[in-house]
Amino acid sequence: MEEHSEFSPLESQLAAHIRARLGELRGSEERVARVVLARGADLVGLSVSDVAELAGTAPSSVVRACQRLGFRGYQELKIAAVRQAPAPAPDASDTRDPAARALADTVRAAREALEGIATTLAVDELRAAAGALNAADHVLVLGEGLSGAVVLDAAYRLRALGLRTDAPADPSTAQLAAAQLTATSACLAVSHTGATRTVVDAARHARGNGAAVVAVTSYARSPLGEAATHTLVAGGQDLVFGLETTASRIAHLTVVDALTLTLLALRGEPAEQALRRSADVTADQMY
Repeated sequence: MEEHSEFSPLESQLAAHIRARLGELRGSEERVARVVLARGADLVGLSVSDVAELAGTAPSSVVRACQRLGFRGYQELKIAAVRQAPAPAPDASDTRDPAARALADTVRAAREALEGIATTLAVDELRAAAGALNAADHVLVLGEGLSGAVVLDAAYRLRALGLRTDAPADPSTAQLAAAQLTATSACLAVSHTGATRTVVDAARHARGNGAAVVAVTSYARSPLGEAATHTLVAGGQDLVFGLETTASRIAHLTVVDALTLTLLALRGEPAEQALRRSADVTADQMY
């Protein structure tokens, strides 16, 4: 069942509470809980019989499910749903406080960037990109400027999964490394605009040598995308000139997480062993 967008675990403590208890429910009670999650604040217009019909069960099962979730009955749960429904986001243009406006704009842009990933990033392309990295005997990770944080994160995660990974910070070294890749190598290139010249040139060198090139960028069409064998598109709107990847970095980090999890599934036990070794190294560095 499709869940109502106004009643997500990111926006409601009640939703988080119900989701945490789903494992305790079975059969009709679980269906009731899922109806509650799907309808959210719209429960105000539904009777106990309406919920029972939506869940394909009896009104008594609705009441029982509400009690299992910690409420005295359906009415109390309905009131809680209405009270915890998220208030409309304030219009940042209505405030004169630059800090409040900046915070509202940044949070909104980040949320929109994350919500847009499901639309811009094709699962098949993600799977193919992970397959290309998994098949490589060496992965070169590239990116400059504000994409540098994403590059460092990606390189760390790939190494943690057991992939031989290189992420040179110097652009000239990155160009040289790309020029030395072979058909058994892969290149992961990150650029918000997809037009950073040194990154695009390095990706072209890698592609010219037969290496697979995975691009992470905010635009579906870009010079980097044209040089890539696989393009993962995710990003947000520009907020400040020169800081255009603020929201996009969050989206790109999310793409890296998805890529990492896909790789983990593909690599299986070798990746699990590598992660255990990584955990041991991290533990040794703690006081």
